[in-house]
Amino acid sequence: MTAKVGSGRARAAGEVAHPGVAAVTATADLTPLIAPVAAAQGLALVRVQMTGTGAKTLQVMAEDPATGQLTLEQCETLSRALSDVLDEADPIEHEYALEVSSPGIDRPLTRLGDYARWAGHEARLKLRESIDGRVRLHGTLAGVTGENVAIALPSGGEATVPFAAIDSAKLVLTNKLIAATRPLAFADAETIEMPSDGEEDED
Repeated sequence: MTAKVGSGRARAAGEVAHPGVAAVTATADLTPLIAPVAAAQGLALVRVQMTGTGAKTLQVMAEDPATGQLTLEQCETLSRALSDVLDEADPIEHEYALEVSSPGIDRPLTRLGDYARWAGHEARLKLRESIDGRVRLHGTLAGVTGENVAIALPSGGEATVPFAAIDSAKLVLTNKLIAATRPLAFADAETIEMPSDGEEDED
């Protein structure tokens, strides 16, 4: 088992296929089942998503609120607990592999509180619909007011976006972000590779 520091994740071992036969396919429907399992271990759910076009992977991302990360032991423990619950409830209609991970440094921003917590750091946002001719924004998070997210743009000025209008968002890996996100341990961790000057991150 390997912990990747940076854009990687800490993954629990023993990812096995589960032969689901029930009819739940939307990951939003799985959240009420998964969130209490994480909460029972003192963890907060960050994101649940199903990936893959052939072989499916159910990705469960969680964090320890005290650290914003997960240890490998926490990943393994949560993975086992979720596997037991999912096997019993059998909520997914196709076979899938379960993957439990921590958010990583350049983490996705999935909750309104994430934008306040990471104010001052760079982020990329993809909007559900165009706002002022933009569907993508790149800038420095400037805080939250009510249900609105503010982002300072490189060209100057500030954009304000309703949280509900954001389709997806993630932090941009920078030296400042790395300095603010101290890994829990470097054992078995891979070296962080920074983008070269002028290199754009993929959305």
